Amino acid sequence: MTVQHADELWQARAACRGPHASIFFPPAHFERKDEKRDREARAKAICAGCPVRQDCLDYALRIREPHGIWGGLNELERKAVLARRLH
Repeated sequence: MTVQHADELWQARAACRGPHASIFFPPAHFERKDEKRDREARAKAICAGCPVRQDCLDYALRIREPHGIWGGLNELERKAVLARRLH
């Protein structure tokens, strides 16, 4: 099984799939700080019950995903995890 195929398998089981997937990424228009906080909180609530949350986070960290909520963490939170791993 290739790495890409393995990635596709966990993604198929992700709780974020479906019509609400857009809340995991910032909108194309300006987003106020409170709107971002609320959108991220909704996304993280979905992540909290996701059966593949760790797979998702591992993937985002591995590819250095710069946008959105992945594995329950936003961009800055993922950067902090990567920084801790370097020290």
